[in-house]
Amino acid sequence: MLKRLSVGALAGSLLLTVAPAAQAAPAPVRFLGEQIISHALPVGDYTIGELSSIDYDPRTGEYVFIADDTSEAPARFFTAKVPVSADGLGAVTFTGAQLFRQPDGGTYPEDSVDPEEMRVDPWTGAYFWSQEGIRSDTALIDPSVQVARRDGGYVRTLPTPDNERMRPDSGPRRNLVLEGLTFAAAGTLVVSSVEGPLLQDGPVATPERGALSRITVQARTGSVLAQYAYPQEPVFADSNPPGGTTDTGVSSILAADPLDPTRFLVMERSYVSGVGNKVRIYEIDTAGATNVLHTASLDGAKVRPVRKKLLLDLADYPLSKVDNLEGMTWGPRLPSGERTLLLVSDDNLSTRQITQVIAFAVR
Repeated sequence: MLKRLSVGALAGSLLLTVAPAAQAAPAPVRFLGEQIISHALPVGDYTIGELSSIDYDPRTGEYVFIADDTSEAPARFFTAKVPVSADGLGAVTFTGAQLFRQPDGGTYPEDSVDPEEMRVDPWTGAYFWSQEGIRSDTALIDPSVQVARRDGGYVRTLPTPDNERMRPDSGPRRNLVLEGLTFAAAGTLVVSSVEGPLLQDGPVATPERGALSRITVQARTGSVLAQYAYPQEPVFADSNPPGGTTDTGVSSILAADPLDPTRFLVMERSYVSGVGNKVRIYEIDTAGATNVLHTASLDGAKVRPVRKKLLLDLADYPLSKVDNLEGMTWGPRLPSGERTLLLVSDDNLSTRQITQVIAFAVR
């Protein structure tokens, strides 16, 4: 069980005998290291970039990464070896690249899907992956969670909650859709998160106020069981100069424990032009939160959101920079009993950004 440690007040009677000095509690999160992937590193017929998720595959001991761009190449994913131990994080070695396939066996054409998060099914080893759909002046394509074989071949698509379908004046905002995906309750549940508020759920977060987005819980067979309101933090700063871009959202969700149905880690990522990125990871609990599946709008609704507490702020660690972090996964457990937590950033195929893999040990 993950618990965030805090400094409590010392209380009690004074003793006349000399007591041993109190030992400081170990930190709940320990930085293990960072690796920077070469820009546009070739792997097979494709290049590494725009990695928006990472997941550990216990069957192979490797990791899988999804690329969230289909303008450079069809929807695709990569496999890699990422050595992590109590001594630190080793060099990342990519071992392969695969394309996702449509039901007819063809690849996904440009701008037909927007892949975001990918998880290895703990039951079968198949790949569940989320895609954001499309909202543009010429097209409305629903987001979805799809299931693929390990070679990328199409298996099936889970039902999309009705309130997350793309409609002219409701549903997800453009590029603020199914960024997060995870299994929970020993693989019996599939949990997804939208990056920002649905159109009907009120405005996006600003430096003055936060926002409410949704987390959806489905049976692995697809039945939609519940939705919960997630309270996003206000954007951490004003743009410099004023008038520039400020945005924030949920970029990844991960079960806090593979057996637990209610506790998750949520990555909140913000970008402010002229200032940079801020990425924080929270532990949340849906227990006791209002099921808002049938709440038409969260804007002004009296609902109880999920509970959240800060686990880590990337600004507190010795990184080369805090870039556009989008994915996280649990890796192998260390001999100390600590769990390894690995993150990956999306470089947007830009030479001004980096693809970084970061590792922590979590008590």
